[in-house]
This record gives sequence, structure tokens and C-alpha cells, in this order.
Amino acid sequence: MSKVTYQKASRVYPGAARPAVNALELEIGAGEFLVLVGPSGCGKSTALRMLAGLEDIDSGSVHIGDRDVTHLPPKDRDIAMVFQNYALYPHMTVAENMGFALKIAGSPKDEIQKRVRDAAKILDLEEYLERKPKALSGGQRQRVAMGRAIVRQPKVFLMDEPLSNLDAKLRVQTRTQIAQLQRRLGVTTVYVTHDQVEAMTMGDRVAVLKDGVLQQCDTPRAMYDRPVNVFVAGFIGSPAMNLLEVPSTETGVRVGSLELTLPAQVLAAAKTAKDGDVTLGIRPESFEVAPDSSGLAVTVNVVEELGADAYLYGSVELSKGSVDIVARVDARRPPRKGERVHLSVRGEEAHLFSSKTGQRLAAPSA
Repeated sequence: MSKVTYQKASRVYPGAARPAVNALELEIGAGEFLVLVGPSGCGKSTALRMLAGLEDIDSGSVHIGDRDVTHLPPKDRDIAMVFQNYALYPHMTVAENMGFALKIAGSPKDEIQKRVRDAAKILDLEEYLERKPKALSGGQRQRVAMGRAIVRQPKVFLMDEPLSNLDAKLRVQTRTQIAQLQRRLGVTTVYVTHDQVEAMTMGDRVAVLKDGVLQQCDTPRAMYDRPVNVFVAGFIGSPAMNLLEVPSTETGVRVGSLELTLPAQVLAAAKTAKDGDVTLGIRPESFEVAPDSSGLAVTVNVVEELGADAYLYGSVELSKGSVDIVARVDARRPPRKGERVHLSVRGEEAHLFSSKTGQRLAAPSA
């Protein structure tokens, strides 16, 4: 196991207006599973490829363990990479695909066979070792790609959106298998995805990037409860946090016709904002349907019924016009499309951000 360190590492593509990765400062602990997440074009795959040696580093450095690998070729970095498209050799069997890197490295035949058998047992691929990739399902091919990485016994696993080509059900199953496998092997792993649900369910820590800049790196729970800015708050969580620009009052904030009282520590932070408006963040589960008309008046546009949960998508009138919101409601008694309901808000669960800078002013237990 080896830790991985990015020290102000940057990558600027020729002709680009800004760096694809901008002064990335990040340490990944030995044996840790870290997920790089963000929207398309945020720099997450570039950051991974910088670590792999597939992209040049224009400034800063990258270390694996105590070695500076910034200028080493990929073959000398002791890493193994799992790609989105599997990258299997179609004319080779599963066993040959898994052992190919060891064969090229000149490992003894007996050792190659043992490592391949051991990896196949871990991945439940023993009965497929003599098959060609075309005879396998997408999930089985991805397990072969994982096996090819495992047999090399590298210091670091790098995974670039390895589940993107799988259907929804298989994605859920395979991400669980990958997380279990990583914990069993204890190999430092850097995993790239654009799917924040994947990030939240798999990673020991999650690093969120935007426009090449690291926004926040923390445990999934801490990031959900205490996002550092509006971008992270809106990106992490499914459905996303509701973000409403509202005026502050002496006791809290005004959300349409609703006066929302905030806890003292949240209110104190709100008063530090340099303008009268703040951005109020409310998770969908922080709403409750009010039994009377005392709450926030919402017109129901759509209700998503998911079995155990139901989500109301509606619109509410605020001082600056109509805005869309989403709220979790009782799955047994969901409102109907076109209905007008009133929602109350648990003020102790409110998040506040500066409307000017986007930075967090306060959050629950802040």
C-alpha cells in the first residue's frame, strides 16, 4: 500500500484558456478508496491520467509513496488502470487477457497461472478462463479488466468510469463488488466518476472538482451535511439540494410568505453576509407537508413515486419570482399533480450560503 500525493499539480492543454487541472493539492492515504467526482469537463479524468503518466504535468508534482513520479513513464509507476471500455484483447482468452501484462514483464509461467487463478477465484471468473471476451456479458468483461489489474499486484489502482457501459441494475451490483474487493485487497484506489451516487456509496472520501479546481474533499457524510459552497451543495445529493436566494430577517430568513426561524449559530453566520440576501439550502427530506395552510405554498407539477419514497417536484412564488423545488413526501399518501400543498421546513437542518461568494455561512451542527 502506498499513499498518493498531488502537490499543486497543474495541466494546461495547448491553446486552452484555463488549466484542465489547476494546482491540485490532495493527499490520498495508503489503502484509501478516493473518488474524484464532478461534471463533464471538470478535470477529474485529467487528474487521474496525470497520476497514471498519460498526461504531462506542467507544474507541481505527483508522488506515489515517497517517490516523485512526475516525469516517470507509466510502466515505472507501479499502477494498474481499469478503463471505461474494458480494453480487452478479443483474440485472447480470459486467462490470457488477465495474465498478459505479467507475460510481457517476463514473469515465470507458473507464477502467472497462479496469480490468474487467484484473481479469478476472487472475481468469480474461474469457469470463464478459457472463453473469449465476445462470449462474456458486459459485467463479466469488466470483472476481467479488474482481474487484469489485480494480478499485477500494483501499489495503486486507477479506475476511469469503469461502470459507464453497464445497465442500471448491473452498475449497482458491480459498484458494490468493487468496493468490497478494494477493502479486501487494501490497495490504494483512485476512482473517477461523474455519478455522485456512485461517489457517495463507494468512497472512503470524495473529492469534488469544478473547472479544474478542487472544491472539497471529505467523507461522504461530512460532505452531505457540511458542503463548503453552493456548487458542492447542489452537486452532492440525489435529488439535489434546493437552493433559494432569500432575504434575511432578524430571526431568520423569509421564504415567500413563510418566516423561517433559524438556530442561533446559523442566524449569527447569516448576519455576517455583506448583503441582505443569502442563499438558503434545503435538502428534500427537510420539508414536511403541513396539516394546514401555515407553510410554504407549493403547486405540484410532478410526483415521482419510487416505492419506498416519493418526491414532489413543484413551484413556489418567492420575492424574485417563481422557483422550482423538490421535497420528499409520504410515499403512501403522495399529493396529486396540480394540487396545491403547504410545506413546512425544519429550520435546524437549513444551510446558508453567501449569495455573493457562494461560500457556506452555516450548516446544521456547524
